[in-house]
Amino acid sequence: MKITIASGKGGTGKATIATNLAYVAAQSGKEVAYIDCDVEEPNGHLFLHPTLTSQKTISIPVPKVDEAKCIHCQRCAQVCRFSAIVCVGQTVLVNPQMCHGCGGCTLVCPSGAIEEENWPIGVVDSGVSGAIDFARGVLKIGVAISPPLIRAVKSVPASAEIVFVDAPPGTSCPVVETVRESDYVVLVTEPTPFGLNDLKLAVEMVKVLERPMGIIVNRADTGNEDVFDYCRERNIPVLGKIVDDRAVAEAYSRGELISRAIPKYAENFQIILKRIFDEALLAGKEIAL
Repeated sequence: MKITIASGKGGTGKATIATNLAYVAAQSGKEVAYIDCDVEEPNGHLFLHPTLTSQKTISIPVPKVDEAKCIHCQRCAQVCRFSAIVCVGQTVLVNPQMCHGCGGCTLVCPSGAIEEENWPIGVVDSGVSGAIDFARGVLKIGVAISPPLIRAVKSVPASAEIVFVDAPPGTSCPVVETVRESDYVVLVTEPTPFGLNDLKLAVEMVKVLERPMGIIVNRADTGNEDVFDYCRERNIPVLGKIVDDRAVAEAYSRGELISRAIPKYAENFQIILKRIFDEALLAGKEIAL
């Protein structure tokens, strides 16, 4: 089962939820993997403290133009939807930062002037955190294209029966890439106007991807009831609540797992985890029907 933890905005506590769910699942004897797909700012390692055992550089193919063969037909520029390759007079300019590595320019070049070379975009680290298999992607500074790295992180072999995937915040392409193959999506939000606004965007994204979902409300005893009213109106299950607790904030600031530092929260996360399993099982039966 692949469970993705996502959020419509940053700062909702998504990494806290994801790492603690992975921890309590492993404590209950299940084979667990945690994958950090928030490649621009991965922070699951701050709480799980994994021992990293391998690192792999991930690259995408970008065009390299042989000016001696180029006939300046501009077909490469015409086919590129991302303006990664442009023709200026008798010069062909390539911007690897914009390239998605689709290979279209290479295919349409009639003179064979374009070859591909690997351009590193980041690394995938793998290791273990106790009984939890761990993997994360780290995007190279300055690189704008993260979905290829996210795909590489998700492809790390895992024998675990439950995989917790920590998604990037928001609803853009990196999040879609992370969420689209999930068995169940957990959206983390907070009971504020901003939280509700971005939750609505995230819900619509998950609906388009046709993935079953539920909501966890963090800092649930602050703000107002609008988030809960929204979930009731749209029949979206609220999987659990986390209250605004100073002890939680202190454990977070020390880089500790809440479920380990404060035993009562381990029970809370176990209840949330069971609810996720129940909802995912129910959604799977409905999809099968």
